[in-house]
Amino acid sequence: MLETASPSLAERTTLHLGGTAIAELTLAGGGDLELLPERLHFWGGEAVVLGAGSNILAQDGELPIVLLRPNFMQGPEIIDEQGEKIFVLAGAGVPMPRLLRFCFKHGLTGLEGLVGVPGSVGGAVAMNASSFGTEICACIERIRIFSDGIVKTTPAGGLKSAYRSLVIPEGGKNFIILDATFVLTRSERGGIGKRMGHNFLEKKSKQPVTAWSAGCIFKNPASGAPAGQLLEQAGYKGRRYGGVAFSSLHANFLINEGKGSATAALDLLHAARDAVRQRFGIMLEPEVRIVPCGSC
Repeated sequence: MLETASPSLAERTTLHLGGTAIAELTLAGGGDLELLPERLHFWGGEAVVLGAGSNILAQDGELPIVLLRPNFMQGPEIIDEQGEKIFVLAGAGVPMPRLLRFCFKHGLTGLEGLVGVPGSVGGAVAMNASSFGTEICACIERIRIFSDGIVKTTPAGGLKSAYRSLVIPEGGKNFIILDATFVLTRSERGGIGKRMGHNFLEKKSKQPVTAWSAGCIFKNPASGAPAGQLLEQAGYKGRRYGGVAFSSLHANFLINEGKGSATAALDLLHAARDAVRQRFGIMLEPEVRIVPCGSC
């Protein structure tokens, strides 16, 4: 287990904002999991699992948290074939782009809609990442988690996934995803590549994929107009404040223009949410995870 004191959240999140944690514990194997309870007791603070940091808004200052980095990099690899079903294992630390490249190389279809989704496999599964009609949890055969001091295997039937959320009843509130096994099918590589290329260009034309961003900042309401449309109609598309801004390309993307702060970002989110509530009577719910735990 690699332990680092006072790690910077700004250096570990795609929004490049936030203060410092008490410590960072990087987990790479079973031995690290056995040591984890002892090391968490030693450092104190709230344990926060952090993957590639693509859906995180960390607050400023010295934060009372300990970062857990599940650096499980096994795969992607084909581990089984049953008729038309191909089973692919990927560790929680595997970057999503690597998994998508593997699928293309081996002619495996099912995840093309997730091309361009940043972050790691563990983070994507934990938030049930979705794009172009594809939900990652819909392609899962099983996952392995670490919870209550033991490693547990949970089949797809034991997962409760919804829009931007995953609940594992046997995992409780605190669990670490170790790896996921996906069930895919074979298809012609040319078609897979064409769909991936189309989806990526669509995403690039409508979202600030190269900016310092945490992705969509608010969840879409259960019905009616999406969050981006509501924010735009409320006058927040391109709105700037304190070095952060709502993207002029897509109003539901908050970007750090280089000199922003988490405090400014939260102030801007509060103002935007209040404006949408006052105009439309809709209370937007944050999609981005605010750490330490808090509300927008």
